[in-house]
Amino acid sequence: MAVRGWRGSVATAIGSAAGAAAAQLGLGYGLGIIAWLPATDAAGEAAWVASLAWAAWIAATSTVIGVICADRLGSSAPERSAVDTPLATALWRVALAVAAAVGGLVTVALVAVPAREAVRADTFSPQTIAAGYAVIGVILGLLVAVWAVATRAVAANVLATASWLWLLAIVAVIDGVATGDGLAAAQLGVWQMTSDDSTYWVRNIYLPGAGLSLGSALVIGTLAAWPAARRGDGRVGTAVSGGIGPLLVAAAYILAAPKLVGVRAEQLSAHLIAPYAVIAGLAGSVLMTAIWQRVHREPTATELAALEWPADKRAGTQPADTKPADANPADTKTADPKPEPALVPAQTPRVDLADDAYAPARAYVSDTAPPDAAVEPARGQAAVKAPVWPEPAAPAAATEEQPKPKGRQRRGKTAQ
Repeated sequence: MAVRGWRGSVATAIGSAAGAAAAQLGLGYGLGIIAWLPATDAAGEAAWVASLAWAAWIAATSTVIGVICADRLGSSAPERSAVDTPLATALWRVALAVAAAVGGLVTVALVAVPAREAVRADTFSPQTIAAGYAVIGVILGLLVAVWAVATRAVAANVLATASWLWLLAIVAVIDGVATGDGLAAAQLGVWQMTSDDSTYWVRNIYLPGAGLSLGSALVIGTLAAWPAARRGDGRVGTAVSGGIGPLLVAAAYILAAPKLVGVRAEQLSAHLIAPYAVIAGLAGSVLMTAIWQRVHREPTATELAALEWPADKRAGTQPADTKPADANPADTKTADPKPEPALVPAQTPRVDLADDAYAPARAYVSDTAPPDAAVEPARGQAAVKAPVWPEPAAPAAATEEQPKPKGRQRRGKTAQ
């Protein structure tokens, strides 16, 4: 049973990661978000850099999604509870992450085959470069997957960031179609919602795009950390969870264009803003963790002492002879004091002497003491009534001589 449970979880991790990779790449190819163009002009160069960033990011997120699904839907949780030790738990998480990475390697094939259509002047094998970026993305996702399966806030942040980036990419494609530009390669986490007017640019920074990236990272980092902070999960993991999703985006951008040479303006703005988005996400998660830590913080000894009532104001500690300051003397006179309960002396148990052989003799004994012998018992002591024995009667005076025993007379007669 345990072997089948482990096998089921490993299979779930592999299948979930492979399915997530196929679904994301299918969506990207279908909408033209990812395009391996044979052109060597500026548009082809921009599509190449954007596609490499998408490939690395999809490979990483697919691995994380696979391990999350295996951990949540795995069938070996009952079996693992019997050997739930720190070492066993750590090995189990690493095993799930490795299985998810194996499933995420599907990205390599799904990227390398279409990338053969690209024409690059710097290499004769663009599919090898694209496959290499996918492999690096899987390795990066493997590292994050181990953390995501241990910290729910990290998993929530990665899932929320992935959902937001795909929504933003779909909106950017729809906007391009609506404006007559048609399907075009979309940047990872970038939507140029305005024209190329210099009003919206400050040097190499596109202000609307920068605000959108920083604001989304801050909001997602805050909301993703909120349930974990409310549950009281690990503070360190919850506090740094806000930067994991933006960190994957920044890593994809750095891998795609490490030197920032020949990059278009909108891509350059995204490259420059990505590290600051990591900081914004961290700020959101740290803020949420600090707030809930403040709410659920246990009071210190000094605070507990300050909250205690003074001894003279506690219930039941006020002296009986003290009167409230605002009490009316007339009310105190008319009020009847509550009588104290009277002390009842304890009674000695009576013994049934019906079967006693000495009952007739004890019948002369008085059960009660005379009135003058009654003594009030001391306070808190039981009164024991001792029986009073009657004085013995005086013997009657002898009126006649007692006859002598016959035996003596007989001895006397015999002696005579």
